[in-house]
Amino acid sequence: MKTILVTGGTGFLGSNLCIRLINEGNRVICVDNNYTGRMSNIEAIKNHPNFKFILHDIVNPLTIDEHLDQIYNTACPASPPAYQGKAAIQTTKTCVFGAINMLELAKKHGATILQTSTSEVYGEPLVHPQVESYRGNVNPNGIRACYDEGKRCAESLFFDYWREEGVDIKVIRIFNTYGPNMDPKDGRVVSNFICQALRGDDITIYGDGSQTRSFCYVDDLIEAMIRMMNSPKGFTGPVNTGNPGEFTIRELAEKVVAKIGGNSKIVYKDLPKDDPTQRRPDITLAKTKLNWEPKIALDEGLDKTISYFAKEINLRSKVA
Repeated sequence: MKTILVTGGTGFLGSNLCIRLINEGNRVICVDNNYTGRMSNIEAIKNHPNFKFILHDIVNPLTIDEHLDQIYNTACPASPPAYQGKAAIQTTKTCVFGAINMLELAKKHGATILQTSTSEVYGEPLVHPQVESYRGNVNPNGIRACYDEGKRCAESLFFDYWREEGVDIKVIRIFNTYGPNMDPKDGRVVSNFICQALRGDDITIYGDGSQTRSFCYVDDLIEAMIRMMNSPKGFTGPVNTGNPGEFTIRELAEKVVAKIGGNSKIVYKDLPKDDPTQRRPDITLAKTKLNWEPKIALDEGLDKTISYFAKEINLRSKVA
């Protein structure tokens, strides 16, 4: 049995990862400050004898008395509404101070540590699809910079700790991911469209809808994370993890409306500043080194996600 620490463990990705790791027979320590995470995401495992939750902000150092074998660092707000505005400084602190604190913890325990970096390190890409060798086109002082540049700095720290301190690191770059345990108020495109359609509201597209994204179902992404964590020592990445199937935002909106039905209309608003117009991963490295590629098609993943959000919205309306 491995003892595994998951930061951001009550969040969307972190909670799905904790559930998978518990189901595989591991001891899991979940750490979160619950800024965007939700305790309801870990309801199914919170009383499991091999599960422990610690309320903590990784901006501050963390001490764990028991030996750690692995650390997954998933902590950080990942949707623009969550990290823009008054949370921008905190987001940068989470990316930078949080990375340092978790790397120091990994060094102390001799643990392997995985950083969930992001496709946002590529910014508004001038290379399409994006390959890991592409260094990106990021606005360092825009409204998204706290996240984009914060994640870029975290990657730098990981590789410096690997080179200077011998810490066993793994780095993945996550592209758009969706599925159960997303917050209905998350603010990302899949959750927005589904929740708007379920409520009978208009579907809001920012820009003309021609911008593209690649959508990976969460179960596929969790599989990639675990394979990367358990890859041979010395294979550090970074590795793109995402679904190379590319869709326009308009196509996604139309697909969601067709699945849910109702009277929702598609309306258009101005595109936010620095919002990328293209995003699709080249996953050749993941296929070659991890023997991984997504299995769940967009239609199947949307059906599962719509079912999840329908229950969430119904529960919240009863509470209200």
